Amino acid sequence: MIALDIFGISNNALLAVTAALTGVGLVGLAMWIAGLISPKSYNPQKGEPYECGIPTRGESMSQFRVGYYLFAILFLMFDVETVFLYPWAVRMRELGTDGIISIAVFFSILVLGLVYAWRKGALEWK
Repeated sequence: MIALDIFGISNNALLAVTAALTGVGLVGLAMWIAGLISPKSYNPQKGEPYECGIPTRGESMSQFRVGYYLFAILFLMFDVETVFLYPWAVRMRELGTDGIISIAVFFSILVLGLVYAWRKGALEWK
């Protein structure tokens, strides 16, 4: 086991606890300072929901269809696919057969996800 000696701390667990406490302390300090210097307004309208300047009438909560959520998740899935394809395409010749096999596995998983979504009807806009 390698022992680190940073600022006289030679125990890895003590170093991890010190780093965690420092992180929590800095976040707490930043939130406390932000609370002190932020502008304060005690207007009752500040607590009301705001949408396009039109005051709400009745119940402001409304339900939306889960199809929008599924469509957005599918879009993100295939958007992330293109992010992973670009570096692979740039280094395709250097990766050789292993690179082609790995991208084939990657594509097959995505195609299986697309087929699953298609069969479940998630791609149909109703």
